[in-house]
Amino acid sequence: MADLRGRTVVVTGASSGIGAAAVRRFAELGARVTVVGRSPEQTRAVAESIDAEHHIADFTRLDDVRELADKLSERPIDILANNAGGVFAGRRLTADGHEMSFQVNHLAPFLLTNLLLPNLDGARVINTGSVAYRTGKLDLNDPDAQGGHRAYGAAKLALLLFTRELAQHAPRLTTNIFHPGGIGTGVMRETPILGRLMVIGRHVLPTPDTGAAPMIHLATVEDPASINGAYFNKLRRQEPTHKQVTDPAVGRELWDLSARLTGLTTD
Repeated sequence: MADLRGRTVVVTGASSGIGAAAVRRFAELGARVTVVGRSPEQTRAVAESIDAEHHIADFTRLDDVRELADKLSERPIDILANNAGGVFAGRRLTADGHEMSFQVNHLAPFLLTNLLLPNLDGARVINTGSVAYRTGKLDLNDPDAQGGHRAYGAAKLALLLFTRELAQHAPRLTTNIFHPGGIGTGVMRETPILGRLMVIGRHVLPTPDTGAAPMIHLATVEDPASINGAYFNKLRRQEPTHKQVTDPAVGRELWDLSARLTGLTTD
């Protein structure tokens, strides 16, 4: 049993599903938990159930991400779990002008992590990815061009590339990304057909507790430096074979592009 007493843990997308299951487990391990979610009612309920603080942030608005980072910058963070994400039907643009999946699943966690870097000295950054990255294809000239499941795969590919770049260029922290498996959650609630199927699937698919297990493992593994930048399929480490992942130039170009799109410097 890991002991996280005295540790500060922030989990985004924690108002339901894997995020909610994770914060409950972190609280059981003694951590000081911050619950971040989009729904005020659900986020507050989860936080109250574990006597934790909470913040509301909608990742379809980058200003919400900036405000969240400002609120979280008051103290060091030991574990940052970028868990918020979703699958969206069709091609939809956010108020910031970016494709919805690309912003929610990649640009928002990219921005939040970078804004919090001064608070992440010695921290672990854990990103919730997806095996869908395997079918993704990033167009660095127009990352907002796709929609639907193609956009979701490209966004999770981008998050994987970000994880690997962060591991190389942020020596004061360690980072990982994991695919939780097919879990009965509301991640597809924005897609009408698949959303209805997932309601049925919640009765037969593994529970959010199972989906949260890789996050808890990566947050408590004894030697995080030994798996820095690694991708995990559930609890097993895998080496990605996607040609854009294995091309080091793509990761650097994506980082620079993401920095420009979120108003950060490319350094």
